[in-house]
Amino acid sequence: MLKTTTHVRPLTTPDLAELYVLLDRDRLVNLFVRNRVDATRLQARWLGGQIWGYFEDGTLVSACHAGANVVPVQATPAAIEAFADRAIRDNVRPSSIVGPREAVLPLWKRLEPHWGPARSPRLDQPFMSIEQDSPLRADPRVRRVVLDEFDTVYPACVAMFTEEVGVDPEAGNRSGYRARVAQLISQGWSFAIIEDGEVLFKAEVGAATPYACQLQGVYVRPDLRGRGLAAPALAAVVREVRATVAPIVTLYVNDHNLAARRAYERVGFEHIATFASILL
Repeated sequence: MLKTTTHVRPLTTPDLAELYVLLDRDRLVNLFVRNRVDATRLQARWLGGQIWGYFEDGTLVSACHAGANVVPVQATPAAIEAFADRAIRDNVRPSSIVGPREAVLPLWKRLEPHWGPARSPRLDQPFMSIEQDSPLRADPRVRRVVLDEFDTVYPACVAMFTEEVGVDPEAGNRSGYRARVAQLISQGWSFAIIEDGEVLFKAEVGAATPYACQLQGVYVRPDLRGRGLAAPALAAVVREVRATVAPIVTLYVNDHNLAARRAYERVGFEHIATFASILL
């Protein structure tokens, strides 16, 4: 029997067609990487990292986004080993490893002796989706944020990020986070309830493809939590996003965040996969 030949290398523009076939095997789970590929066409100056391909006998079998985030794509056990070796060899130092739990956990097991300990391992994150408008009555106060409201919305973005991720997004690179928030507003991907100059609720689309998009940054002002605000507001976001961004809306949430999970389930989101995130 002939031995299978394998190798890992950075993917470039001529690999796009084969990479799209791989990404399309799970259009929802692979949404983040598909968004990056669509935006950069694998051009290194825009990608801010690399996408590695794992090949068996010349055929692309798995891939891995290796930038600020390490994100495996359709990663087989052999590919996970190969990606770990490449990350160690190249001295990659991301801020997180994110993706399907069945790929992230063995990848982290290999990398932890070199990169660990994790600042915050999140090992069980329901990945959820909704393919129709919510049955809930949408909160009519939800609307797109406009760029003139940046200074109003930005503190809520910082508060959400700090609470969720556990670090101040302004530490070290304040301009980078401000630019990202401004970009989402300019794209029409930022939604909020704003009353009397205060953000009561907000959420953003963090990534999108022609097939689906992913929500991030869902935030309710702390003194308003537990009052049933989130679900109707999210129902409004889902309706608007499905009409103007992509027909399927996804998100993922920490397993222990029962209040958020209940809100998403009320909106109509269904648990379709399980993610894990290793924050470094």
